[in-house]
Amino acid sequence: MAAAREEGKAVKRRESPYVLGSIVRVLMKNFLTYTVCEVYPGPSLNVVVGSNGTGKSSIVCAICLGLAGKPAFLGRADKVSLFVKQGYMKGVVEIELFQSPENIIITREIYVVNNASVWYINREPATLKTVEEQIAALNIQVDNLCQFLPQDKVGEFTRLSKAELLEATEKSIGSPEMYQLHCELKNFREKERELENLFREKTTSLEKMKQRVERYKQDVERYHECKRHVDLIEMLERKRPWLEYENLREQHEEVKQCRNQVQKELKCLREKQAPWTRNIQKAEENLNNLDMKTRDNTAEIRNISQKCKEKQDALEMKDKQIEEINQAFRMKKDEERSRQKKIDQTQQIIQEWQNELDTMAVCENLQPQIDAVNTELKKLQEEKANIDNDVSDLRAEKTNQEREEKRIIDRLGQLNNIMHVKEEKLKQRFQDTHSALMWLRNNKDKFKKKPCEPMMLEVRDRQNLRVNAVCAPDKSCAEILPSRPIEELHRYGFYSYLRELFDAPSPVMSYLCYQYHVHDVPVGTQKTRDMIERVTQETNLRQIYTAEERYVIKISAYTKQTVTSNMCLKDAQYLTSSVDTEERGQLENQRQDISNTLKSLDARLTALFERQKLLDLKDNKLRQEKKALLERENQRRLLESKIGVKKDSLRQLEQDAIDLEMEFQLADVKIKEINKQKAELVIELMHLMKRIIPLNVIKVDLACQMTRVTAKKNRLQSEHKAGTVQLRAAQQRFHELDSKRQYLYDKCRELLERAQHICRLRPDQDFPEEFKVAFQTLPDTLEEIDAFLNEEKTRASCFTGLSSSVVEEYNKQTQEIQQLTEYLEEKRNELNNYKQNISQVKEKWINLLKVMIEQINEKFSKFFSSMQCVGEIDLHKENEEEYEKYGIRIRVKFHNSTELHELTPYYHSGGEKTVSTMLYLMALQELNRCPFRIVDEINQGMDPTNERRVFEMVVETACKKRTSQYFLITPKLLQNLTYNNKMTVLLVYNGPFMLETCKWNLKRFKKRQRRLSCMT
Repeated sequence: MAAAREEGKAVKRRESPYVLGSIVRVLMKNFLTYTVCEVYPGPSLNVVVGSNGTGKSSIVCAICLGLAGKPAFLGRADKVSLFVKQGYMKGVVEIELFQSPENIIITREIYVVNNASVWYINREPATLKTVEEQIAALNIQVDNLCQFLPQDKVGEFTRLSKAELLEATEKSIGSPEMYQLHCELKNFREKERELENLFREKTTSLEKMKQRVERYKQDVERYHECKRHVDLIEMLERKRPWLEYENLREQHEEVKQCRNQVQKELKCLREKQAPWTRNIQKAEENLNNLDMKTRDNTAEIRNISQKCKEKQDALEMKDKQIEEINQAFRMKKDEERSRQKKIDQTQQIIQEWQNELDTMAVCENLQPQIDAVNTELKKLQEEKANIDNDVSDLRAEKTNQEREEKRIIDRLGQLNNIMHVKEEKLKQRFQDTHSALMWLRNNKDKFKKKPCEPMMLEVRDRQNLRVNAVCAPDKSCAEILPSRPIEELHRYGFYSYLRELFDAPSPVMSYLCYQYHVHDVPVGTQKTRDMIERVTQETNLRQIYTAEERYVIKISAYTKQTVTSNMCLKDAQYLTSSVDTEERGQLENQRQDISNTLKSLDARLTALFERQKLLDLKDNKLRQEKKALLERENQRRLLESKIGVKKDSLRQLEQDAIDLEMEFQLADVKIKEINKQKAELVIELMHLMKRIIPLNVIKVDLACQMTRVTAKKNRLQSEHKAGTVQLRAAQQRFHELDSKRQYLYDKCRELLERAQHICRLRPDQDFPEEFKVAFQTLPDTLEEIDAFLNEEKTRASCFTGLSSSVVEEYNKQTQEIQQLTEYLEEKRNELNNYKQNISQVKEKWINLLKVMIEQINEKFSKFFSSMQCVGEIDLHKENEEEYEKYGIRIRVKFHNSTELHELTPYYHSGGEKTVSTMLYLMALQELNRCPFRIVDEINQGMDPTNERRVFEMVVETACKKRTSQYFLITPKLLQNLTYNNKMTVLLVYNGPFMLETCKWNLKRFKKRQRRLSCMT
């Protein structure tokens, strides 16, 4: 039995009307407007109908996001977390897609935190990449406007370029091979274009290189000819130093032989001079010994002389010390003499001041007069302080009054400015009302009662102005009490009635209370908004305001149910600023009072300033009188103080006396001690003089001996001189020849090294055979070498402006030409291969493309013909080889008097663009490979006739056998439309009285309806 059931299910699935990838079920939890909603669309045409705001587009959003679509494609929000229902942290979208043998269930959990999503396939966790691969395998493209056209993207479809429309159509109904071939063609063409540009550039470079090489060729030949002359010059320059070396080496051998001959002669002369030489050497040794003894004797004499000088310096130092002691004693005597003179002068000054003090009469007692003046000054200071305090108080009061006056003036300016701003707003927004206001101000005397500005209620006057005016109730309602005290509503968050929150003239307030019951409309806080359901059930209020919303509670006349509607409060426009006339009057009165007060304060301040001047004059007079009394009192005291200071100075001078007798005795003791030390120094000096006399005698004796030895030496040298002259001449000749030999030897080595260096030979290297052969063909004398060398240099100098870089550049350019030629041949073959590939791929793609466009054009033209219009689809191409610019061109004609015109977002009307878009999508319906197509509210821009025709075409096309699933989203449908049994109509309702999905039973509703019909 189980096997039979499974087999039956398999047969049933194989016969299912759903195509692969069609939507079988859509589940939404906490998504946009839905808390929980589950939708079961049909396999063919699904018409989703519902009022605006009920949640039709929410289903479209759920399908898009549930199939890995991007939020930006919907054009509503850029974050997926914004699609979660307000007040919830998580939303769920679940899509069940048809597939044999088991359907695919894709689930997406959306988290508000971090804007994250979690994916599941058949209840198993999956990654976004896996979901996208699964959806792509079913050929579902939610980002293709030919398959998925949400409400906010309808206008964008007509703005697609021809190339974009072609690609979207290929993806939607074309075979996978077609779009792949198109992409390959574009890539091949791009590569071909790059290769052509590269081939063109390289060919140009090759021609330039060839021309450059031709210019180099003649220079290279001249360079080689020049090189031959240079090589010959180099060889001549190599042989020349070897010739110089050979010539100099022969000279060296000759000089060497002469030097050896002179050396033998010099030896013989030295043997003859040997006896005289030995005697002279012996005399020189004696002379050296005597000289050494003389130097030692001289050093000893110098040492003793130095000690004698030191003793003499010490004696002079002792004399200076005695002189310093005598000088110090003399200074003590001068100091004592100066002290006595100061004492005499001080005593004289004291005597003079004492005589002056004795002659000065005893002053009368001035203290009572000084005290009387001080008392009078104190009274004046107290009075002046009182006046200063009064002035400070008056100034502070004046400053406060002036500040208050400024505040009142500023406030009046603000009120006047507010009134001006309000009048300008009124003039800009309601010109007639402003004109009526100006008329009212000029004609207030024509009214029996005082009118209020501005007027309301429609009246007409001679100026033909259309304005509103109202009449206040005869009985004032401005002070009418609310139905209940506000304190009873405090627990619901209400804090005041609407009337208490604004001011208005009594007639205006009376009218508002009478007409709008503002005295009985409470105003609440956020607390009221949070418990709004409880407020509506318990308070029986009919109108409520919060900070952001207005709630209106009505009772249904049919169901007796309470119906609550709310709307957001708009920003204030005309009552944002108001003028209080009562306040302005009060401010004017206050300003007048302040002006009077300021005048009074100025008068009082003037009187106080006059009194201050009188007190200042009296104060100055008393101070001068006090100063004269104090000067008379202080004169005697000053003189007594000066006498006391001088007496103290005299006592100090008398205490500083110097004992000259004692000072004389101390100086005498010091001088005697120094004289004793001088005597000791003189004795030591006499001993040193006795030691130096014998040494001078010895010095004279040594000088005599040196004179005798020197004379003997001179005699021997004169006898030896004759033979020495001949010996010296021989030595001179030997040194000259030896120096010349050494010079020639060094010069030979230098020339040899130079010759080896020029020939690039090492010092230990034998002379190469090739040089020997080359040198045999060249001249053998320096004169011939120099002549030949000059001739070759002259020939080489004729080849100017040449260098080895010419040959290097020539070789380099030749090699680059060869490489570039091979490279161009390779790229030519590669370009031919690309052209062959393009030709093959283009043939396949064009054939498929033409068939597809012919099929679309056939359907599209047929749909337009049924509407008595003309429409065509053709392939647009600007250039045969610009495959990325190939596109689909839609041309339509809606009126017989016009020609076919390309569909553009600027030429055609909104309804024409909508009809064209809808019919194009319908033309794709039967050819479509996609599992489903969604079109959201595309019929909004159509007139009833076109809407009916299009709807009939949609029903006819989408309800054919084995066509793709179709979703048509619309807020309304015309009456008496054509329907099909294969259609599925999904009615979307929303509101507080909706049944939950699990409780919805259409059969039970119909059965109840029939029962009620029978009862009636």
